[in-house]
Amino acid sequence: MLTALSHRLRAVAAALLLWLSVSPLAGAGVMTRELLERQFPAPLTVGEKDKDIPVWPVFRQNATATELVGYLFESIDFAAVPGFSGVPVNLLVALDARGGFLDVQVISHHEPVFLEGLGEAPLKRFVSQYRGLSLKQNIAIDSAPRANAGEGSNVHIDGVAKATASVRIINQSVLSAALKVARKKLGFSGTRDPDQVARIRADVDELLSMSALRERALLKPVRYSNGEVEKVFRDTPGEGLDSEALARPDDTFIDMQVAMVSVPSIAHSLLDDASRKRLEGRLEEGDHALLVRWTGRYSPVSDNFIPGTVPDRLVLSQGGLPIEMRDLNLDLRLRDANGMSPGQMKVFRVISQAGLDPSQPLDLSLRVTRLKGMIYPERIGQEFRFAYLLPERYYHAPASDNKTWLPVWKQRWVDLTIIVAGLALLFAGLAAQKWLTIDARRFYRFRIVYLTYTLFFIGWHAQAQLSIVNITGVIQAVKEGRSLEFMLYDPASIVLWCGVLIALPIWGRGTFCGWLCPFGALQELTGKLGQRLRLPQLRLKPAADARLKLLKYGVLAALLASVFIVPAATDRLVEVEPFKTAITLNFVRSWPFVLYAAGLLAASAFCYKFFCRYLCPFGAGLAMMGSLRRFAWLPRRSACGTPCQTCRHRCDYEAIRPSGTVRYDECFQCMDCVVIYRSDDKCAPLMLEKKRRVVVPIKPA
Repeated sequence: MLTALSHRLRAVAAALLLWLSVSPLAGAGVMTRELLERQFPAPLTVGEKDKDIPVWPVFRQNATATELVGYLFESIDFAAVPGFSGVPVNLLVALDARGGFLDVQVISHHEPVFLEGLGEAPLKRFVSQYRGLSLKQNIAIDSAPRANAGEGSNVHIDGVAKATASVRIINQSVLSAALKVARKKLGFSGTRDPDQVARIRADVDELLSMSALRERALLKPVRYSNGEVEKVFRDTPGEGLDSEALARPDDTFIDMQVAMVSVPSIAHSLLDDASRKRLEGRLEEGDHALLVRWTGRYSPVSDNFIPGTVPDRLVLSQGGLPIEMRDLNLDLRLRDANGMSPGQMKVFRVISQAGLDPSQPLDLSLRVTRLKGMIYPERIGQEFRFAYLLPERYYHAPASDNKTWLPVWKQRWVDLTIIVAGLALLFAGLAAQKWLTIDARRFYRFRIVYLTYTLFFIGWHAQAQLSIVNITGVIQAVKEGRSLEFMLYDPASIVLWCGVLIALPIWGRGTFCGWLCPFGALQELTGKLGQRLRLPQLRLKPAADARLKLLKYGVLAALLASVFIVPAATDRLVEVEPFKTAITLNFVRSWPFVLYAAGLLAASAFCYKFFCRYLCPFGAGLAMMGSLRRFAWLPRRSACGTPCQTCRHRCDYEAIRPSGTVRYDECFQCMDCVVIYRSDDKCAPLMLEKKRRVVVPIKPA
């Protein structure tokens, strides 16, 4: 009967997992004009919702004129990036007419770490930092506070400890949504999504001569003579106004050389080592830098040009839309100026968010203006256009994996390397179980050390505690038709998931539950301490134990059902897991959650791994997925179960049947039974065999 009930519960959970393709899509924004008018009262006026895109214009009355202040919109309408619950964070963004953030507020979210964890206060403080910043700035999240610089510079906003992945997802939502609105309503560059552009190859770094740079089109020469400029002004009011051009038409008007010094080979070849390091220190990942060097009568910047600002005579565009570039105000020196004519030099930066694609032509336009008249002179201007195209050798073509989560993986490469090494060590140990378990002392030392590594490094340091939230988040995202990309903002968990998915068909659920779960490790260490302190150990009768083990499947079914029936309740129901309290937040939480987690640990000191065996919904899910296991890898003898019951009685998890077979869906791979199996001092069949081999000497009569 118990077996049939277990199968029914698993069938219900499996059916809920499969009920994804028929799920309806969720609605988008929730704000109305009336709600926004309360948020932004007089002297501001909220206009009607735009007919083309879901934004509300905001106006201010200035005397008799009505000025456009900016636009209001919800991030979920433009960048529905799912959070860790699978539901996107929805933010109200107020963007001014120049691309500056007037305000960012949280409308709704389901981020576990901010729900009864850290609380919403850190989230509100985080989003408040956007106020006063601009899309023209390179906004990056930093763990250490830095002073914000002016427009166009790098701006670092403070992250939130214990919520690194969540705030990166929120930052991506804010910037992606705001950029889409800016492109539609403010005329920002709309050539490409910044995540879908070509990337400069860092592995191609050559030292080239000036002639080689020109031959490979890495250094673009652009020269206009006086006569060529005069010819462009012909038949316009500006014709004949430049007396010097008329007198010396063959002389140089401007001689420019342009190079993309964010390309390693170009920077290496043009700049000396010190200048190159200074330039690299001013560029964030994904930024581009254009070096412009010139001689002649004319300049790409006027005499009134202010260092650190946008050049007033040279414009960069791509795909017909302008892209802002801004002077870095750097004093750089050339590696070898012999191949270049003497002159002035500027380096302009294009931030990554601008969406500049180095695989496409960079269209540059030099504006030449002439003045006609004395008192109120008429300004007559002409554009001199040229293009810079980077050869294919120096960039990676646009690919779908060019995403903003990539820097997160690069930043955490040390942690990821240690986790991969830990997985490799564990898998090697499981594969070589005979060598590992033949010496009981060696095995127990290995296990205690590995569990300590799991708790302190994987759990408290790397924050890679896998959870039922991972499963409900994926289901929620798929149900709403959203991308699963949000998971990639937590690389440590992804690497651990890969290890678990490799282990499931080979060893079953026990690889994670018995070795890689930080809270499971904490429970086991607590249980071992309880045994060492000789606390009374509660061992349930087989029938009661079997019934209680069904509870976790019921908990799993309830959680999966809530995703579809009452999604708002899922965030509360997942708190049945104490992982967030004990591992993610280090018990720094409100007292009911701390009391619950501490109570489960206390229970483990008396009833071995109480939560894991009877309540854990994630363990239930892994047990179901572990049915894919194809190997009975724990060694058994014909005498196991008939008559020997040693392993069954010593199994703290009660995962061995009276017949001697192992219940892999309840086995945590502690391998105590394997140690017994290898020991002729513990295994009854081996002890009997050893006794038979002893020759008893016969005394002479």
